[in-house]
Amino acid sequence: MAQWQELLRLNLLQGQLSQLYEKKFPRHIRHSLCFWIESQDWDLAAEDENKAAMCFCALLAYLEEQWNRSIQENNVFSGPDFPGMQDYLVKHFNYEPRNLAIILSECLSEEKRVLASALEKQGSGRPAVEQTWAEMDYKINDLKRQILEVKKKVKSLEVLNENLDYIQKTWPSKAVEHHIGLAHSHAAAEKEYLKQMVLEHIGKILKEAEQIVAVLTDVELPEWKHKQQMACIGSPAKTCLSHLQKWFSAVAELLLHVRQQLQKLQDLIKKYNSAQTSSLPDIIEFAAFLFIKLLTNALVVEKQPVMLSLPQRPLILKTGVRFTATVRFLANLPEFKNLLKVKPVFDKDVEEARTVNGFRHFDFNRDNSKVLDVDTPNGGLVAEFGHMSLKEIKGRSKGSCESVLVTEELHIIKFVTVFQYAGLECNIEVSSLPMVVLSSTNQISSAWASVMWCNMLSTSEPRNLALFADPPPLTWQQLSQALSWQFLSVGQRELDENQLSMLKDKIVDDPDGLVHWSKFSKNESSWMWIDGILDLIKKYLVDLWRDGHIMGFVSRERTRVLLQEKQSGTFLLRFSESSKDGAITFSWVEHSNGETHVHAVEPYTKKELMALCLPDIIYLYSLRAQGQETRNPLLYLYPNIPKDTAFGRYYNIPAMLAPKKDVSGYINRRLVPISIHPTPPSSPPREMNMDIDLDTCVEPDQLIQDLFSDLLTLPGFPALWPSYPNTQTDQAIFDDPRSS
Repeated sequence: MAQWQELLRLNLLQGQLSQLYEKKFPRHIRHSLCFWIESQDWDLAAEDENKAAMCFCALLAYLEEQWNRSIQENNVFSGPDFPGMQDYLVKHFNYEPRNLAIILSECLSEEKRVLASALEKQGSGRPAVEQTWAEMDYKINDLKRQILEVKKKVKSLEVLNENLDYIQKTWPSKAVEHHIGLAHSHAAAEKEYLKQMVLEHIGKILKEAEQIVAVLTDVELPEWKHKQQMACIGSPAKTCLSHLQKWFSAVAELLLHVRQQLQKLQDLIKKYNSAQTSSLPDIIEFAAFLFIKLLTNALVVEKQPVMLSLPQRPLILKTGVRFTATVRFLANLPEFKNLLKVKPVFDKDVEEARTVNGFRHFDFNRDNSKVLDVDTPNGGLVAEFGHMSLKEIKGRSKGSCESVLVTEELHIIKFVTVFQYAGLECNIEVSSLPMVVLSSTNQISSAWASVMWCNMLSTSEPRNLALFADPPPLTWQQLSQALSWQFLSVGQRELDENQLSMLKDKIVDDPDGLVHWSKFSKNESSWMWIDGILDLIKKYLVDLWRDGHIMGFVSRERTRVLLQEKQSGTFLLRFSESSKDGAITFSWVEHSNGETHVHAVEPYTKKELMALCLPDIIYLYSLRAQGQETRNPLLYLYPNIPKDTAFGRYYNIPAMLAPKKDVSGYINRRLVPISIHPTPPSSPPREMNMDIDLDTCVEPDQLIQDLFSDLLTLPGFPALWPSYPNTQTDQAIFDDPRSS
């Protein structure tokens, strides 16, 4: 869209701009010639009289051409008054064409300022990313329009050359030699002028294209790569490539058209023995440079290497185990289909592979070369490497790796190809993010810590693969963000400020607020504890974590402070601080005899949650005092949510109560969580063991009445037997007993 049309669309041709054209230049001429005027370099013409004269002559020629077209199309009366415009320009600027250049330079500059100000105000109401996309689309569309203008000029030059050639070959007689000579001289001058105008216009296009290419390769693409890098470690950043592919493809197509027009210009010069223009070789070379710069950055790793068994933890590979990766060529043109063959190379040009003692060497188990082909339904040029696997090359490494563990040794895969098209040839390659190669699945947790640490620190290319030889610390802000992403990735909910505060108190002991690698990952590390909790959430607690029912990271002291002012029966769920494999407990408050007591049950591990889900544990949990009375002390989830409101939709009780298959000779039993209540309640509070053994002196019917009083009203609950045999039980509570 032309600048003038954008001003019209935004209704900006009032006020200051209106006054500008009333004083300096007729608005109707600016409107009718908006595309042509904006295609010229008036800033340069304002400083160079020769350039100004050339622009003025070109303007008059353009008006003449438009008038002739109006006559041919019978559009004389309804179209613009081209002769009137020509008369005005000749009258005012024929002897001072530089004045016209100065006026138009000032007008265009003021238009640009007004338009930029309006777009900035308009952009304040929409996201900055959308504003950037709109500006990029505008610039590329403007270049497309200018390319069309160049094509018209080259076509006119071709017609002019044909006419000159026809005159020379058709009218050789001496009788008309004088007149032919004059005509030839005039046409030759016009041809040279038009050729110069074409080259100047192409030069202007290439300068604008250079700025766009720089933005794409030095700003937009690195920004996307950084987003992808963060997404690999759990960030919710969007990594869609649709806009980048659209822009790369559009600019590549524009540069192809420029090269085609330059080639036509060369062919015309050669065919008609025209004088070679000194600037033409430089322009051709510059166009090729921009084209190659764009294409060498167009290959990207769309999906980083990932094992199918660890979809949420990419960049961790294991020898002999299949993994996948996907590359995309952003310059998606039909000419490039099936043109590029991409080959993955492991640790290509990695200095550490040659210099670090003990550095392990790997290679692929098979040739994984792929041809970039059109994928469906998006239509991009893609190669998906779906069956890659690694093998270790023994004997090349000597000794153990210098102070670096297997899980700290970083590797890369480079995807390489050769581009050959239209006389151009260049090598293209792109690298994966640093990866860790394991020999055992027991190393996954440590390897993921390395992947997170590396990606939070090594955010620019080339990557530092020797990072863990002397690992820099992370700030708490960096680490807390990465940890929060882990919980978002696993449990669909990030950590809140209170949870992060508790983790900070547990992890950070540096006065400068830094977290050191050895403190975070080694020995009895905080990461192993956190990763155990992540695994616990992933397997058993996703729904509860996502819905915010698990407070999780809260210390015992903080728990006491939160609960002591709440009504009796208020409880919260928190993760055990002592279990390294991940465990969860609940603490509740009781007020009795004017005293407040906070109790905590022994934490539930993965093994116990596998047998009975946490909502059912909360529903069935009972406390038995010495008087044999049993009750469920858990009534309100902190701060004051009724237990059944919070967990009701997760209960699996009806399935638990379904009649079981009769096992001859045995009495049915069911696992029920129960604790022995201390009398009086302990003060200060301590964790209470969960016990499922019952005192054999308790009457079974009374016990079931106490434990299942809430269940007896459920539909389909089996009728209780009127009497029960006096049978001892071990770690079980009877329901629906039958004699063997």
